[in-house]
Amino acid sequence: MTRRSLLLIAPASCVAAGLASVAAYAYFTSPGTGTASASVGTMQTVTISSATVSPSTPLLPGGSGDVTLQVTNPSGFAVTLVAVTGTAGTITADSGHPGCTTTGVTFTSQTSLSTVIQPDSTTAIDLPGAAAMSTASSPGCQGATFSIPVTITVQQ
Repeated sequence: MTRRSLLLIAPASCVAAGLASVAAYAYFTSPGTGTASASVGTMQTVTISSATVSPSTPLLPGGSGDVTLQVTNPSGFAVTLVAVTGTAGTITADSGHPGCTTTGVTFTSQTSLSTVIQPDSTTAIDLPGAAAMSTASSPGCQGATFSIPVTITVQQ
């Protein structure tokens, strides 16, 4: 009787293993056809504005400080900020500092960035040490906020 039950169990387990192999084989090799379509979204203009937060490191005469800006991505997909480049134009102090006649401020272009800006969002970006102020800056520049003309480069 022991032999008989062993013989009955062995073929049943072989059948189960065989069915599993057939199911896996059919899953990986079954052909299929169909149609699909895709469209490319239109990238909207990504904009920058001055940030409402203070830089992590303030700008002092003879030193460097952070530049903080806000990047707005109105597109329905994420973009990556890859560069912030200084453009032709004058770096100016805010209107509350009319005595800041010589700012002495310069901007160092930032390349090789990889900051992701999520879709339909605004992100504050802090660029460590991107601005420098010479010791020739006017005393009236103390406590000023500077407008620095820049261009940003983003990629999808």
